[in-house]
Amino acid sequence: MHNLIKFFLVIVSFTIFSGCLGVKPAIEEVKANKKLFENEDIYILNALYLEEQMDYNNSSNLFNILYKETDKKEYLYRSLRNDLVANENERAVKRVDDIANNKIEDFELTRIKIIALIKLDRLVQAKELAIKLVEISSNVEDYLLVSDIYVKLKKYDTAIKYLESAYIKDYNEKILEKIAIILYVNLQRQKDAIAQLETHSRINGCSEFICSKLIGFYSNDNNIEGLLSTYLRLYKINSSKDIAIKIIQIYGYKKDYPEMIEFLQESQIDNDLLLQLYIQYKNYTKASQTAKMLYEDSGDASYLGQSAIFEYESSKNKNDKAMQESVISKLKEVTQIIRKDGMYLNYLGYLLIDHDIDVKEGIEYVKEALKIEPNSAYYLDSLAWGYYKLGKCITAENIMKKIDKMHGSSDEEVVKHLKAIEECIKKGRGKDTK
Repeated sequence: MHNLIKFFLVIVSFTIFSGCLGVKPAIEEVKANKKLFENEDIYILNALYLEEQMDYNNSSNLFNILYKETDKKEYLYRSLRNDLVANENERAVKRVDDIANNKIEDFELTRIKIIALIKLDRLVQAKELAIKLVEISSNVEDYLLVSDIYVKLKKYDTAIKYLESAYIKDYNEKILEKIAIILYVNLQRQKDAIAQLETHSRINGCSEFICSKLIGFYSNDNNIEGLLSTYLRLYKINSSKDIAIKIIQIYGYKKDYPEMIEFLQESQIDNDLLLQLYIQYKNYTKASQTAKMLYEDSGDASYLGQSAIFEYESSKNKNDKAMQESVISKLKEVTQIIRKDGMYLNYLGYLLIDHDIDVKEGIEYVKEALKIEPNSAYYLDSLAWGYYKLGKCITAENIMKKIDKMHGSSDEEVVKHLKAIEECIKKGRGKDTK
């Protein structure tokens, strides 16, 4: 607004300055654009300024002067709309009546009168006039006006009929929303409300606006399938993280992990969660690939460690030398970076021991792991297995005795190792063979 005033002052200044120099302004050849009275621009600026200051009464008066001086209808409409904002509804009705003489020739004037009557709570009179108007105009805006009146009269079925007449003209989503809300809230026809929105979405696509309305209804009804279906449609047009999280939460609530995995694979929205699901479902090949990708993205060595572990676990041939070298190399890199995680130290040590690659080095890695977690049954088992590999079966047995009451003592691998150690002692007569 201030820029408009400044622009106007520049024009005025230039005109005055030009006059002082004796320069005559060019005569307008197009008389249709000629101002009908000298101060029209000043009145417009002042009327707009008063609107900005929310002085609607005085703004209305200025626009009315502009109308009387120019006979331009746009000034009249602006003046009357300011009457409505100022809540001068009686004045608006009287002014329209004085001009229109109860005729419906000027649709805009009639609309203004109808709105004023509604604001005055003269609903029956407003309804009669609005019905006459819509019969002549067939305008969407006028159908909406009639429906609003019927809603205020609590005649919701009739309101819907007028809204449906408006909707079929251009399938406007805002009109459909009004229909759905009346059906859902006022008439308690929740299924019909949802059906209206779903039908529109199937034919015209589920826009963000319509999907959001469906989500509101489905959420209120605790309809999980409806919610999931709508969020999935919404995600196709707005692939935001917030929507993806909602979809993941619903899959989690349903415990539908295969579908969750599929969504996570497509969306790539949470590869860390995807990794955990691969692990849970023992898909170690995908787990290794995903952990590697996470490592490349983040540089977090723990992902490199996981990638190595699952590379080994997913291998069909555990004696594959190339695979072993790859896994060991990665784990050694990880243990150099992460010094306080016993899991990687133990896993590396166990591989070196179990595959007879370097049993003594393997034992040293396991001992490092036990410094971090001295009461881990799995780490103690690895250490015992290392001594078994060296032929020190009594030492191995003494370590295994510590595991007896620990968590993990019944693990299949631990039990298998214990039997092998006991058999070793029987053959060695209770003494270490090396």
